[in-house]
Amino acid sequence: MSAQLPSEDEFQSKLDTGLWWKIFQRGLRLKRYLVPLFIAAVLIAVCDAAFAQITRWVIDGVMRDGARAPFGRYIAVFATVNVIFSAGVWVFIDMAGNLSNRMAHDIRRDCFDKLQSLEFAFFDARPVGWLITRLTSDCDRLARIISWGFLDIVWGLSFVLMIAVSLLIMNWRLGLIVIGIVPPLALISKYFQRKMLLSSREIRKYNSQITAGYNESIQGVRTTKTLVREEENLAEFQQLSSRMFDASVLNARQNAIYFPIVTTLGSLAAGLALWRGGYFVASDALTLGTLVAFITFAGQFFGPINQLAQRLTEMQGAQAAGERVMGLLATEPTIKDSDAVRRRIADHETRTADGQPSVNPAQSAIRNSESAIAATPATAADGRPSRIETIEFKHLTFRYETGAVVLHDFNLTVRAGETIALVGPSGGGKSTIVSLVCRFYEPTAGQVLLNGVDYRERPIAWLQAQLGIVLQTPHLFKGTVRENIRYGRLDATDAEVETAARLVNADEFIRQMENGYETEVGEGGNRLSTGQRQLLSFARALLARPQIFVMDEATSSIDTETEQLIQRGLETILAGRISFVIAHRLSTIRRADRILVITRGRIEESGTHAELLQQRGHYYELYTSQFRREREEAVLEGT
Repeated sequence: MSAQLPSEDEFQSKLDTGLWWKIFQRGLRLKRYLVPLFIAAVLIAVCDAAFAQITRWVIDGVMRDGARAPFGRYIAVFATVNVIFSAGVWVFIDMAGNLSNRMAHDIRRDCFDKLQSLEFAFFDARPVGWLITRLTSDCDRLARIISWGFLDIVWGLSFVLMIAVSLLIMNWRLGLIVIGIVPPLALISKYFQRKMLLSSREIRKYNSQITAGYNESIQGVRTTKTLVREEENLAEFQQLSSRMFDASVLNARQNAIYFPIVTTLGSLAAGLALWRGGYFVASDALTLGTLVAFITFAGQFFGPINQLAQRLTEMQGAQAAGERVMGLLATEPTIKDSDAVRRRIADHETRTADGQPSVNPAQSAIRNSESAIAATPATAADGRPSRIETIEFKHLTFRYETGAVVLHDFNLTVRAGETIALVGPSGGGKSTIVSLVCRFYEPTAGQVLLNGVDYRERPIAWLQAQLGIVLQTPHLFKGTVRENIRYGRLDATDAEVETAARLVNADEFIRQMENGYETEVGEGGNRLSTGQRQLLSFARALLARPQIFVMDEATSSIDTETEQLIQRGLETILAGRISFVIAHRLSTIRRADRILVITRGRIEESGTHAELLQQRGHYYELYTSQFRREREEAVLEGT
């Protein structure tokens, strides 16, 4: 395993001011926090500088007036500055905390909203971990830099400027001596801050890898023990742990060298001020109070400079995170409604608001006397008919961003109420056909027509609201059975939820559970069997009252008994809908209106189950070989 940092986390040698200005502009949206933060930072810098001047004033006053010095005035001024300083600290902590949290919230929300709008092709090219990092650590990091970093930069610049001006006004020759230490300190700070940043990144990187190693080892403990891999796993873990140890020691050494250097330079500046200032005091060219103020300022001068160097280094280190987040926010979806579609939606909303009806309660999305789960609107959001009567692939060609052509000059027409089964070898284009129907991708060439209209001229949200999809691996969300079934239609009543479950034969097993529909399914549905999760996913899809129903290998990972339950409910589920069923288990599709054998992006065979068996072609070979295998398994199992 390489010790190099991942390319996206490499240290940026130059500060991209254009990028940081874009990020800072997001902070400007929260002026009610940013402006008080700016004022508080300047105010604190003024108070910090004022304390040394008050000390100078008091010492010179006592040296001049002795016991007659106005001590009451000194105490009053000092107390007033302290109160102002304390108020400023309270304001900047409150404002910076609010700004940081609200910026993180806003950026995270905008990133999540952006991800919701992007097409599947975007996710094909980016790992889940990459996306999660954008929404978590990158957002938090940028928010902290804009809030706390902005505070430190404003305070640091203000304080350094006030100290420099005060030194030069009090005694320009002594002031130049103190200020002369700044350039070497700035160079040393820049060098060490960069080194410490890189070593701390190494620590975080190996810490992440160690955490991942823990997770993988715990999840795969059974496999580890059955293969007797304990010693090898320990050796691999020890390698990671050793690298983290080396990086930690290096970081500690860098800190151990850097901070004494800063302290030494600060002491050197104070010593030079004391040395030269002593001569000036002895010759009455400088008051004792002014000398004390010089020494105080000399000690304070290097704190803000060090802080500025640290913040600028952090900004350089966080630049990659900024580029990733701002790049994500700037990404425009390639699959979206056209301007013409948006205008039609706006016009239809205006007409509807004027009193024209848009819903026909008589049209049912579920053609079954028992269900009547919901009514289908007569018109869609764009004012066109909502009922989908036909889907037509017309001379369609498709290829993914990287790879060969998947579908070439593909033609197919499907009518309402038809069930189309897609079979064939893996990679033939079955899932691509379904993804194009759902408009998760769009054709490279050709068209997909809904009722004769190119579906790119219809609202994408309307189309995808008509979909009911059940995948090979069912996914449930943490919560109850009822909440998972209702996930796609939050306004569904309890009766509608239970009706949907009954139609897919899930009601019986749900009621047998301890809390029935209120039973918690666990993380990802891990408290339920695969078959139970699949039945709930069928109920969820049905409750969403889809016009287009898709089953993508939905029965391939479940047992025969659950498949029979699904089969008994399929007639109700598919009735009146356009349905696409992808299946390797051919028993699922024998009742399909048409079975298409898809090979290399083309329709090789088409017909009913009986017709294709009579043709004795590719489908016949698939079916007979699968039937023979199932018979052999049944004999071996004694069933």
